[in-house]
Order: sequence, then structure tokens, then C-alpha cells
Amino acid sequence: MTLEHRAFLYDGVEEFLSVTAPYLREGVEAGEAVVVVVREPGLSALRDVLAPLAAEIEFYDSAVFYRHPVRTLKSYQEVVVSKMPRPVRALAEPVWQGRSPRETVEWARYESLINVVFEDSGARALCPYDLDGLPSAVIDHARRTHPLLACGAHSAGYVDPVAFGEECDRTRRFDRPRETAYFAVESDDLYALRVFVGGRAGAHGLGEQPARNFVTAVNEVAANALRHGAPPVGVRVWSEGPDLVCEVGDNGLWLPGPGPLTGFVPPESALERGFGLWSVRLLVDLMELRAGWDGTFVRLRTAR
Repeated sequence: MTLEHRAFLYDGVEEFLSVTAPYLREGVEAGEAVVVVVREPGLSALRDVLAPLAAEIEFYDSAVFYRHPVRTLKSYQEVVVSKMPRPVRALAEPVWQGRSPRETVEWARYESLINVVFEDSGARALCPYDLDGLPSAVIDHARRTHPLLACGAHSAGYVDPVAFGEECDRTRRFDRPRETAYFAVESDDLYALRVFVGGRAGAHGLGEQPARNFVTAVNEVAANALRHGAPPVGVRVWSEGPDLVCEVGDNGLWLPGPGPLTGFVPPESALERGFGLWSVRLLVDLMELRAGWDGTFVRLRTAR
């Protein structure tokens, strides 16, 4: 059974309920595992309308469920696996409000990857997008990352996930300030690098655990650059508003793996290619990669 991934472009709570409530009732009647992950005020409105079916539906607040793209993918995977052999019917509304342009691109990539991760799951997913409250760029992403619309029509703007991910990488801006702290990585012994990054994390005001996560992530990316890239390998660190930013660059041209899911979904074992970069994405708020004629650059961001 194949995934049914639809975008629902709605205008106001009344239209939201007119489509989502029947969609969820239909799932309960069909014996499917029904999961609701939406933001307020839609969450409370659905709880009220569907109160008689409350025991048959799992409700989650998007504000809690949609905090980190990689973790959210993992959470949905756990839901699908835990409900087997029953197919999952999900009402899934990402949080777009308050996202930076960089974060918005990463969440759009997440929506696109849904089509690959759950391709053969037999799940149904209806993803609401508030026409009145979201910027046009997000609405455009909805049409490009969902093969279907709520009405059942095919989305004319849909883009294959591989092509969409490549486009996300190409359009990233990798500007950096003139003044950065620089460390040349010249050996496999990365102890001095960890001390260097740890010092910058402390000066930036990161807490103990976020700083430790940041150092571990930089260490993993630098090890990848030494293993797969070409010298010189260097690390630059700087502050950008609330973010601590670290860029690991080398003179080679390498990509994280053979497919669009590498580094985004949990591999089956720590020995599988992509495990390191998947771990890195979990450790920081955002990981960006650009590979081109001038080398490969991986940029990590964590907010204090």
C-alpha cells in the first residue's frame, strides 16, 4: 500500500473543521489508527467536535511535536510502526510561525521527505496550511512537497523529493562575517579542536549540555571531512544573533550518501553510512551542507 500525502489549504477555523472532522471520523469508522497533530486553536476545536470519539483518536499539540525535523520524522516512524498492522490516518499540521527562512527551508525539506520515508506504509496524511496566517512561500512549499491536494486532485506544482532536496541545498546562502575564529584541522587527533569549539561555545553562553552537543557535532563533521574530503580542512566559528555557528570546510567534493534520506532518518545500525550525520542533525538546531567546485562546507547552528 502506498502513502497518501495531501495538502489542505484552508481559510479559517470553520473551513478547517468542515474538512478535518469528517476526514478523522472516516478513519475511525474504517478501523484505522487515527492521529491528530495540529496547532491551536484547531486542536481544541477538534477535541470538542470529536469528543464522542476521543477514545479512538490520539491528539498531540504541534508546538510540542514539531520542534526538530529529524526528531519529528523519527516520532512519526515510531507511530506508524507501533500501530501495525493497522494503517495510520494522520492529520499533521507543521509549525511554520516563528521560523527563520533557513528553518522554513529545512521544514519544507522534511515535508518532501515524508513521501520517501513512508512511501510503502499505506498511511494517509492530511497536512493543513492556513492561507490567512502563513506567508506565500510556505503555501508554495505545500504545493511542491505534497503530491495530492485535499480535494483529491494532483498538485500541479509537486516536485520529486530528490530534486527538491537538491534545490534546497543550491539555494542556501553561505555568507559569513569578515571576522571569525579559525582552527586548521591538520591531524586525526581532534582533541585540540574540541577544546577550541568548547571555548567558543562557553563564550557564546551555551548551557553545559547544548555546548557538549555542539562540540560532539563539530567533531563528527570534522572527522567526516578528514575521511571523505581533501585538505586543507578548517573550522570557523562565529556568533550570529542568538545562534552559535560553526562551519567545517574542506577542499573536496563529497555528499553524505546515495539517497535523499541519508542523515535524515535513523539508520538500522551505527555501522550504516549516514549514522554520523543523522546524529549530528539531532545534536544541533540546524545542519546545512553545500558541496561545489570550491569544496564541501557543513554549517552547524545552535541557539543559546
